[in-house]
Amino acid sequence: MITREVLLCLVALLVVWVSHCVYRWKNPKCHGKLPPGSMGFPFIGETIQFFIPNHSLYDIPPFIRSRMARYGSLFRTSLVGRKVVVSVDPEINYQIFQQEGKSFVISYTESFSEIIGRKSLLVYHEMAHKYLKNLILHLVGPANLKAKLIHEMDESTRTRLHSWASHGNIVDIKEATSNMVFEYFAKKLISYDECKTSKKLKDNYNAFMSGLISFPINIPGTAYHACLEGRKNALKVIKDTMEGRKNCNINHGDFLDYLVEEVRKEDTILSEEIAVNMIFLLLFAAYETTSTAITLAIKFISDHPQVLIQLTREHEAILKSRESKNSEITWQEYKSMTFTHMVINETLRLANIVPGMFRKAVKDVQMNGFTIPAGWLVMVVPAITHLDPDKYDDPLLFNPWRWEGKELHAGSKTFMAFGGGVRLCVGADFAKLKMAIFLHYLVLNYRWTVIKGGDTIRMPGLIFPNGLHIKISEKQNG
Repeated sequence: MITREVLLCLVALLVVWVSHCVYRWKNPKCHGKLPPGSMGFPFIGETIQFFIPNHSLYDIPPFIRSRMARYGSLFRTSLVGRKVVVSVDPEINYQIFQQEGKSFVISYTESFSEIIGRKSLLVYHEMAHKYLKNLILHLVGPANLKAKLIHEMDESTRTRLHSWASHGNIVDIKEATSNMVFEYFAKKLISYDECKTSKKLKDNYNAFMSGLISFPINIPGTAYHACLEGRKNALKVIKDTMEGRKNCNINHGDFLDYLVEEVRKEDTILSEEIAVNMIFLLLFAAYETTSTAITLAIKFISDHPQVLIQLTREHEAILKSRESKNSEITWQEYKSMTFTHMVINETLRLANIVPGMFRKAVKDVQMNGFTIPAGWLVMVVPAITHLDPDKYDDPLLFNPWRWEGKELHAGSKTFMAFGGGVRLCVGADFAKLKMAIFLHYLVLNYRWTVIKGGDTIRMPGLIFPNGLHIKISEKQNG
């Protein structure tokens, strides 16, 4: 029988142990000076606060804003069980990207790694990453965009816009552009046609998207669980398609054919599992980010009539220089769309579609008098630089003219819409080309009116409360 004295002793030991654990949690070991910040509650950290959605269309997330005000541009926290240093300093962010493969490697939290897949392109480093990236450039690199995809994207965009106007219905732009890009790119990747199969791949991606930025509790009924189920079901569709190709002599002319041939080579590192995961990630990245950018571009243009006027002038000038007004957009015309690219850059600056990019320190790294310990994650937040009044005058104002005379086709310390360093987004050229083609035909051939209200649009880390619905009609020539 335990005596009262023994029980009190055990309770005292438990209190001492818990106090020690809490102290160690709040004061992590470091061979130097840690950035200021808070580690939150043991194990949970500040995860709950981090996942609170941002209700502003384009502004600094509240989690980041409050900690910047308190701790500065470099601070520590803990998210989903990982120790994290958050950087909102453009110089530090640039250094981190430049030290890819040396002091830092790409890495994610355990829960996010589960979502994107452990065989995803995003988890590979150095030569393996370069090899896989070159495979993707075979599809979306400038050479193929110029030779083939620009013509296909031109036709599919014209067809879709004409369909929206012909039906005379109110168009939910986010949903409509998502479907447009998804259907086109799914055909390019695996010759998938949503209308000809019972396997609704788009529904699986929608489920995946619904929990992409969510609290990582994997039990039925949670957004995170729905996300994982959506990913699993989408992967099955892609894997089944690949299985059918292995013993098929029919040339489909898609990216999957190319990957199947690559898998068959003896000296390749590409496995079927990596190929399936690559297709899954490519389809997600292409349709979700591009459709979000197009949606916000239409909103910004609709809110700023002078931008629409200037944009229309540019595309009317292109039309007048053609021998035939019904000709497709050429690569030379695309490259000449200076103001269009200014609009695209300004949209991407304000949209901040990617809320943060993660790296892991492979050794202790000194930054601005602080030490980032080996093994800690670093979260780079481009949105802060994009909305910094010291870098951009009146940063919350949509002003494409701010890009006049500046480099429009590359990232910089102050513009990281597509990442930076060796991890610069491989699909950046595809996304910008798709946006430019869409804007070209929209401003030349159509009128639209924004309909107030509508369903909520939910994007990663962002709630767009009233959506964007438009009434669209063809312009009457003459």
